[in-house]
Amino acid sequence: MADSSSPALKEIFNAERLQHIASEMTAVYPEFDAKTFLKLAKKDLAQLSVMQRMARVSECLHAVLPLDYAASLDLLRALAPRLNSGFVSMCLPHYVAIYGAEHFELSMDALKYFTAFGSSEFAIRPFLRRDLPNTLQRMHDWSLDDNEHVRRLASEGCRPRLPWSFRLEQIQADPSLAAAILENLKADPSLYVRKSVANHLNDITKDHPEWVLDLIEGWSLDNKHTAWIARHALRSLIKQGNQRALAIIGAGGKPHVEIVDVRVYPPVIGLGEKITLSFDVQSKVAESQRLVIDYAIDYVKANGSTSAKVFKLKALTLPGHASESITRGQHIKELTTRRHYAGRHAVHVLVNGERLASTAFEILQ
Repeated sequence: MADSSSPALKEIFNAERLQHIASEMTAVYPEFDAKTFLKLAKKDLAQLSVMQRMARVSECLHAVLPLDYAASLDLLRALAPRLNSGFVSMCLPHYVAIYGAEHFELSMDALKYFTAFGSSEFAIRPFLRRDLPNTLQRMHDWSLDDNEHVRRLASEGCRPRLPWSFRLEQIQADPSLAAAILENLKADPSLYVRKSVANHLNDITKDHPEWVLDLIEGWSLDNKHTAWIARHALRSLIKQGNQRALAIIGAGGKPHVEIVDVRVYPPVIGLGEKITLSFDVQSKVAESQRLVIDYAIDYVKANGSTSAKVFKLKALTLPGHASESITRGQHIKELTTRRHYAGRHAVHVLVNGERLASTAFEILQ
């Protein structure tokens, strides 16, 4: 994995944290060879990304634990509650992913246990690739568990496009494979779980938007938890102005509004500075309207062409003949996912998917 993580994130696994792991491992297993573990774990540490460092810890634990898989898991179970970082604890499910392929039952039980300390969402994925039916069945059972961490794992672990992990091609091609899991969680009382379900469904909209729309149109949105999942699951389609998605959240009608006094200030900036977009939304009818308001920036590319990026602004019910003032600030700075180039950047105001007004700002070289 390429190292796109920030130095601060990488330092979750710094020398001090490695010493902490060694000390806590020694506390639960006095025979632990902490000296060799630290020597192996620190080798070329500066060159490794955060995920590579996590993998290194798992590999080094394995290298110095002279025990069989089941016995090693017992020690790692004892270690889990002693670690002082949830992210660091993810090295334990990673251990299962690397060394537990031939021990399905032991590994499933271990991943379920470890996920409460540091999510097993990445570690479950090799098992899904290796044995999709049995692993999905186990995850279906987890979707009914009393523990919110276990229920979240059921959804998050089988996301087709989970960030920082490989894609699950079979589920990406056929989202119905995990549909029963999502059905069990569609009204989950835990926000932690609902976010995962919404993200899972949003992943699917990239490949099968109609499948997601059909699914959610079959749900009753009277339940506030289900309605929350629907709104967030459809966010990418809403940004695209998909009329079915907008209709599901009650904003599918043509907007009878006017956008006035739209401007970006300052109109000329340097890289790293902040712009502020402001405008008023004025109703032109007597009836109230449900509106989803977004904005898009046409980013200039290296070759001089542009590529639009849509940003969420606000969803509201606008009373008849009323007006709403909207203001949003945004820093224009380099990101790992976006570079900025000099030139004129158009800004568009979108209401219920329709472009109703435009302005622009310029980035100087």
